Amino acid sequence: MVADISAAPRADEPAPGTAVKARPKPRPAAWVAMYHSVSDCPDDPYNVTVTPARLARQLAWMSRRGLRGVSVRELLAARARGAERGLVGLTFDDGYADFVTTAVPLLRRQGFTATVFVLSGLLGGANSWEPSGPRKPLLDVDGIRGAAAAGMEIASHGLTHVDLTRASDDVLRTEVTDSRHRLAALTGGDVDGFCYPYGFLDERATAAVRRAGYRYACAIAPGPAGSGDFALPRIHLGQADTPLRLELKRRLARAYGRALEAV
Repeated sequence: MVADISAAPRADEPAPGTAVKARPKPRPAAWVAMYHSVSDCPDDPYNVTVTPARLARQLAWMSRRGLRGVSVRELLAARARGAERGLVGLTFDDGYADFVTTAVPLLRRQGFTATVFVLSGLLGGANSWEPSGPRKPLLDVDGIRGAAAAGMEIASHGLTHVDLTRASDDVLRTEVTDSRHRLAALTGGDVDGFCYPYGFLDERATAAVRRAGYRYACAIAPGPAGSGDFALPRIHLGQADTPLRLELKRRLARAYGRALEAV
């Protein structure tokens, strides 16, 4: 006997009258931009400098696209509410003095904020970790307090810009923990964020950052499995990034693993 199945729904089809639930579309991927120095210095062997004019155009492009630049702390808080749409995390590594003199006025012109990752063991010093290239001054105590007063997030880049994956346990602990305490004492507020020097990290480094009490850490590429918010990927933005390149980077953020996914 052959059963008559002509009227029966296929296993992969809903029964007649059954409402079909559409798959929820993924929310647009938020992303975090990575900057360093903002100056007109033409000597840039490590591609870490963007001119003030270029930065102004990039921030204006974001504004025209309906995007608003915010600190990573603000971006993560918005993501927790499901409200990260239209936000871009803006970060400035190394804590160059030109962040306050040049970047902050441009950010405030657009109504943006940002996170600056500073080296609390080199306050008022220079980028001595770079073997060549120009010496650029770093933020001092007054500069850090001025950035905080302007609404920018102050976060840690360690003490002296060392590769944490090659550091001894004692150096790793000191770089991560002491830098947080020093910055909290300077600003009078909590320090939520950390940024791995050179973008280098491993499970030992992420564990140290967690133990030190940070709430997130920025990397470049995604970190080891299970890193979560302790290895947030970022997109490098530099002098060569025209509006076309910015748009491509924005659209490809998720495909290349550089998006800040929803929680």
